[in-house]
Amino acid sequence: MELLQSLIPVIIAASLAGFVARVGLESTLDDVLYLVRRPPMLLKAVVAVNMVVPLAAVALIALFPLPAVAKAGILLMAVSPVPPLVPGKEMKLGGAKNYAYSLYVTLILLAVVLVPATVAALSAFYGVHVALSPAVLGRNVLLTVLVPLVLGMLVRHGAPVLAERLAPWFARISSLLLLVALVPILIKLWPAMLDLVGDGVVLAMALVSLVALAGGHILGGPDPHHRSALAVTAATRHPGIALMIATANSADPKVPAAIIGFVLVGLLVSLPYQRWVKGQAAPAAAV
Repeated sequence: MELLQSLIPVIIAASLAGFVARVGLESTLDDVLYLVRRPPMLLKAVVAVNMVVPLAAVALIALFPLPAVAKAGILLMAVSPVPPLVPGKEMKLGGAKNYAYSLYVTLILLAVVLVPATVAALSAFYGVHVALSPAVLGRNVLLTVLVPLVLGMLVRHGAPVLAERLAPWFARISSLLLLVALVPILIKLWPAMLDLVGDGVVLAMALVSLVALAGGHILGGPDPHHRSALAVTAATRHPGIALMIATANSADPKVPAAIIGFVLVGLLVSLPYQRWVKGQAAPAAAV
C-alpha cells in the first residue's frame, strides 16, 4: 500500500498525459486554434472559467461560516481550471470537437499566466502569502499537456489510421490509471471529508458549481453546443493544480479532503444539467 501511495502522483500524471495525448490523436492544428482565431469567443470563455468562478467562490465563502480548510479548498479549486477529462464530457453533450479541444488546450495554456495571477490577487485580498511559481506550473503543463498533445498530433499527421485506432485505447488506459490512483486517495481522505460536512460546506461548494454552470451557459453564446461545453468546462475544476498549490504551500492536511470533496459535489451538481442538455438535444435530433 505504501508503494502505491508513493506512486500515486506518477500514476495521476501519466493518466492526465494520456488523456491529452488522446486529444492530440484526434485533433488537427485547425481544431486547436479554433478559439484563438475567434477572440470574442475566447474572451467569453476566459471570463466564464477564470473570473466568474473565483469571484463566486469569494462571495459565497464570505456568506457561510465555513472552516478555514473548507474555504481554502473551495478557493483553490476555483482558481484551478480545466482538467483533461473535460473535452470528452463536452462531446458527450453534443459539443463540436474543434470547440471542445480548442477550449481545453487554450485555457490550460493560459492557466500558466492566469492561475498565478489569480492566486496573487486573492492572496493580496485576504492578506496571506500563497506562493505559486509560473515556472513550476509551466513545467507541469509542458510535461502533462504540451508534450503529449504535440506527440499525438504528430502521430495523427503522419499516420492518421494508427491515430484513430490508438485514441480510444489511450482514453481507456488513462481512465483506468485515474481510477487506480483515486480509489486509495478517497479511502485515505474519506474520514476527513466527512468531518467537513456541515456548517454549509457542501451547500457552498454546490452553489459555486451552480454559478459556474450558469456563467458558462450564459457566456457560451447562441450555439447550444457551445453553451453546454463552456458550462461544463467552467464547472469542472482541476484538482491536480489545486493539490499542487496546497502541497507547495504546506497547507493543512485536511485541505486535500476539501479539494476532493469539491470534485464530488461538482460532479453531482453537474448531473442534472447534463441530463437536461441531453434531453434538449434529443427532440432536436429527431426533427
